[in-house]
Amino acid sequence: MSEADEDDRRSGRARRFLRLTLGFWQGPTRTRAWLLTFLVISFLLANLGSALAVNFWTKYFFDALERRDTDHVLLGIGLIAAIALASAAGSVGLLQARMRLQVRWRQWLSRALISRWLTNRHFYQLTIIQTAADNPEARIADDARIAIELMVDFSLGLINALLAAASFIGILWVVGGSLTVMGFAIPGYMVIACVIYSAITTLGMYLLARPLVRRVEQKAAAEAQLRYGLTRVKDNADSIALVGGDDDERVRLDVTISELVERWLGVIVWQGRMMWVNGANLVLAPVIPLLLGTPNYLSGEMTLGSLIQAATAFAQVQLALNWLADNAMRVADWLAASHRVTQLTDAMDRLEERLGPAGLGTTIQLGTSPDDCIILRDINIALHDGDLRLDCAEIVITPGEKVLVEGGPGSGKSTLIRAVAGLWPWGRGEILLPAGAETVFMPQRPYFPIGSLRVSLLYPHQDHEITDDAICDVLLRCGLEHLIPSLETTEHWSSHLSSGEQQRLSFARVLIRPPAILIMDEPTSSLDELSQFRLMEYMRDMLPSTTVIHAGHRAGLDRFHDRQIGLVWNAICR
Repeated sequence: MSEADEDDRRSGRARRFLRLTLGFWQGPTRTRAWLLTFLVISFLLANLGSALAVNFWTKYFFDALERRDTDHVLLGIGLIAAIALASAAGSVGLLQARMRLQVRWRQWLSRALISRWLTNRHFYQLTIIQTAADNPEARIADDARIAIELMVDFSLGLINALLAAASFIGILWVVGGSLTVMGFAIPGYMVIACVIYSAITTLGMYLLARPLVRRVEQKAAAEAQLRYGLTRVKDNADSIALVGGDDDERVRLDVTISELVERWLGVIVWQGRMMWVNGANLVLAPVIPLLLGTPNYLSGEMTLGSLIQAATAFAQVQLALNWLADNAMRVADWLAASHRVTQLTDAMDRLEERLGPAGLGTTIQLGTSPDDCIILRDINIALHDGDLRLDCAEIVITPGEKVLVEGGPGSGKSTLIRAVAGLWPWGRGEILLPAGAETVFMPQRPYFPIGSLRVSLLYPHQDHEITDDAICDVLLRCGLEHLIPSLETTEHWSSHLSSGEQQRLSFARVLIRPPAILIMDEPTSSLDELSQFRLMEYMRDMLPSTTVIHAGHRAGLDRFHDRQIGLVWNAICR
């Protein structure tokens, strides 16, 4: 990709990010957004007024010093104290308003991203399809924060730079006067010199910063990959420890860290090159206006106060004109963060386009059954290495019927029931479910939120009313009587309980609140045969009205079901 194409790509994703985030100023949050914006601009103008006051004070004070006027020097000290107090108040106000705007804007964006990520099971589907939007949690938590914070800073910096340039250019033009060279008078020569000097430094920074943007993006991706790798080890700590995978994980993480360091070194190299311009500018920027004003001062056309005032105005104008160059690194950080956020939204856009009306005929269509039955019609499920389909064109599952999906490990049973649950849309056919029927999915590895055991049992229906005696009875039936004293104890139950206990607790959930439809995916894989027998017996006898679709391959399961359905596998020939 050429540099021009790369620039177009960056500008395009920057525009998409702006369109995404400007929704904060619309809808329910618009009042707060506009109020915070008004406060930020007001305090910004107050700070600019303080800067202008300091500039005029500089001329007043140094002229008083040059005249050795004690009264005016003392008055100047009093004035600067008052200006300092006003400036401090404005700075505090600006800090408060700016940070509150950043926090509220980030809150809005995070909620919007999380809502869309969780809508229609996108969070699950994005883990299956090939997409560049890896580590969505890091993009929502970190990249959204960085992008919003930097965008607020940039917006304020740009506004301040424009206002400062407009304000101080007039002062510099008037105070600097004209310079006569070889009989020719050059009016506003200090303004012209400031613009030329700023153009040179900005061009130098721009040329050095362009390659830096791509390296910062690569560095941000490597940081996210390291976080993902560490989280993966933490989430699978038991499995890794049991198989002795410590050394292998250490090698993997070391490779990830090495790649991160390599990308950081690339950033450091280009930052070092940019520092040549920055370092020289730090020395030259304060000196150049003094040198430019020296001829007029020596000739008596400028007082000492006017010279210092002109130098201060020159510095303000130069700082304003060089704003983009001085913030090149932060611009690169913003482009990288905003790109990662838009990558996530782009991935969800493509997913919705594929699954929406435009994708009719290429996805499994979910609909409403004309009665209380579950209807699977012409189901063909697409996988990366083939497809699977039901052994008959149409299957009707009546209310309360218990159906076992047959097949050995890896035969596609789990994929079929995920399609019924609405998690796997890839394929063809039609799945019709009863209108308003509550569907509960019981996976092989259940999920438990952080909280008390009661919270885990009632999840996700915390408002469900049930007596402690009923809960204790269910726990006793499921072989979890030892957990009854821990009903109000807060734990990380996913790591505190064994896999068998977790599966028992999953059965306890559905016994406490029987759903209309129960979809089960190997929910007894960690149980012994006797425990499996008892729990499946409870499922059959205590949930007579619940329709069950159960994917399992262990012996003895067929006795608890009314019938079995099979899958036909068609591999892709390569």
